[in-house]
Amino acid sequence: MRLTLAFVLVTAASTLATTVWTLREARATVLQDAQKTVAREFREQVDSAASELPFPPDQHGLDQFAAHVAAGRAHDWRVLARYDSLTASAPTDPSSLISNELRDSTAGAHAGGYQRVLHDGEPLLTVALSVSYAGSSANTPSGLQVYLVTSLNTQQQTLDALWLSAQRGVVPGVLLALLLALLLSRGVLRPVRDLNDAAQRLGAGQLHVRLSVSGALELADLSRTFNSTAAALETTVSELRRLEENARRFAADVSHELRTPLAAMSVVTDLLVDDIPDLLPESATAVRLIIDETTNLARLVEDLMEISRFDAGTAVLWPEDVDVTELVLKALSRRNWLDRVTADLQDGVRARLDARRIDVVIANLVGNALRHGAPPIRIRTEATTDHVLFEVSDHGPGLPPEVLPHVFERFYKADSARARSEGSGLGLSISAENIRLHGGVITAANGLDAGASFRFTLPLPPPAESEETP
Repeated sequence: MRLTLAFVLVTAASTLATTVWTLREARATVLQDAQKTVAREFREQVDSAASELPFPPDQHGLDQFAAHVAAGRAHDWRVLARYDSLTASAPTDPSSLISNELRDSTAGAHAGGYQRVLHDGEPLLTVALSVSYAGSSANTPSGLQVYLVTSLNTQQQTLDALWLSAQRGVVPGVLLALLLALLLSRGVLRPVRDLNDAAQRLGAGQLHVRLSVSGALELADLSRTFNSTAAALETTVSELRRLEENARRFAADVSHELRTPLAAMSVVTDLLVDDIPDLLPESATAVRLIIDETTNLARLVEDLMEISRFDAGTAVLWPEDVDVTELVLKALSRRNWLDRVTADLQDGVRARLDARRIDVVIANLVGNALRHGAPPIRIRTEATTDHVLFEVSDHGPGLPPEVLPHVFERFYKADSARARSEGSGLGLSISAENIRLHGGVITAANGLDAGASFRFTLPLPPPAESEETP
């Protein structure tokens, strides 16, 4: 629209300027031609009548002279003749239409002049001549002055017709300019709109989108560049997706294959636990190490399988109506944490959620607080009209500022030198995925006094897309 409007405005301004200039020149030409024609005919008529006028003229002769000049041509002429104190006019007296400036133009050695005036809305041309007789000095007028007043209505009508024609021509010109602007802007901007739509579709993941290329202009080159870029991007993304799928399948396959030997190892380690008191100290230490590492390995395999489900999009919720207070207390009781954690829970809060996944989140957050924080460890819940808040806080050293943006990343550990046995670095990542699956938000921060604070919110009721049937 801006391009079309600019095109139309430029065309309208050009047309208007051309029309005004043309009419101005036409007006000047028409009036000058009229003035020259009237002045020539008036001079010829005065020369013809003056040859029959006795000099010096009397009143009768002056009246005949004025009548002769006024009747000599088929024009609507009004003539005034003056000689000393004598005046004569024909057919009517035009004295009131002759300005002092024009009268002065015949004084002295001046031969005369002309002037255009407007009287009662009628355009008039007034002409003045100073008559000299043959044989007299060229610089000495005879004293006879003749004035002519004639109408310019014919010329004005011609100019009005020109102006009306110009007005009638401007509108079709502007409409034609509008039509041309629409056609041109469509031809220029349509490829740009197509490019914009294609870029949006490409950004939305439709990597197969391409533009039609026609012509050899700059926009065609731009379309070719876009197509080649989209093709390269599609190839790269397809390769990355293939590699990601292979890596995800590999992790899932490895985790699945490890479950069977780990199950057997867990059975063996359970049997070894009963024999630890009977073993030598060195052997007992080795057995405990094997038991701990087997437990950690089993937990890592389960975490990897859970992560692979999230990546594959196969992780689903089993939502049910749950009492939030009961859910938290069960999670703490199941792990014998009731005497180590202070629970500040709002009663009567019920939510529709996957109890198993929220239990995993609570276990990860409270377990991290017990391992890396300092007492008192506190978990609290608070419900509003649209969500329920869970907060786990401790009074330990807190999290370094550079760690906070990365705490929910996979395999990230605040202390890179921390031993393997202290965790895989997947617990917080799995917690974040579980909260996201519920349509909630989880954040990490340092408390005002000391320690770290993890908070997550779950919507009440949960969004409809979270209530999936497996």
